[in-house]
Parts: sequence; structure tokens; C-alpha cells
Amino acid sequence: MSTGTGPGGHPTNGLSDTVHQRNRLGILTIAAEAEQVEVAYLREALELTAGNLSRHLAVLEEADLIHIERGYHGRRPKTWIRITEQGQAALTAEINALRELLQRHQQSGGASPSGGHEQ
Repeated sequence: MSTGTGPGGHPTNGLSDTVHQRNRLGILTIAAEAEQVEVAYLREALELTAGNLSRHLAVLEEADLIHIERGYHGRRPKTWIRITEQGQAALTAEINALRELLQRHQQSGGASPSGGHEQ
């Protein structure tokens, strides 16, 4: 079984289960747009509960895709995240795989690939 998007491989083989999850993709995309992002902003922007966001951040941190920094802004505790170099590379790879998938779909006109089974 091919694991890449090279000859004979399908673009979906290049998608990461860790990155591709909708909320984690949103977290990485927002983090890539800024030097750092406050967790409260992510919660609002992605419409997540604190617990749900916390779990997604833990998955990304365990994969070394983000760095979590805790501190204070005045007297209020704040948490910020930064995308790591590894996270940026994973996000770029994900976007490239999605572009390849989109291009392949557009070239086929959305039709079944030749030799495939029609429904």
C-alpha cells in the first residue's frame, strides 16, 4: 500500500489523521497566521467548549505540532499557543495533499475514475 502521493498513490494517502481533523486543522491554520494565539480566541473562533479545545490542544502538543505557553496578562492567567516548525511542515503537507486532491477532482470533472465502478 502506498503511503505517499507519488506515482500510483492517491492524494488522500498524504493526509494526516492528526492534522486533518477539522478542529485541529483550524487550530494549526489560525496559529500559522499569527506569532502566537490566545486559547480563548481559538475557543471562540472555532466554537469549541473549553474541554473539547483542551483535548485537541493536547493531541497537537503530544505530536510536537504546537507549543503551549501559560502565563499572565496583568493578574489574569492566559494560555497561548505557537505552531512549531514541525507543525508548520505538517500543515503545509496537509494543504499540499488537499490541493492535489482538489486538482485531481477538478481534472476528472468530478466523475468516477476510468476503470472504477459506477454507482
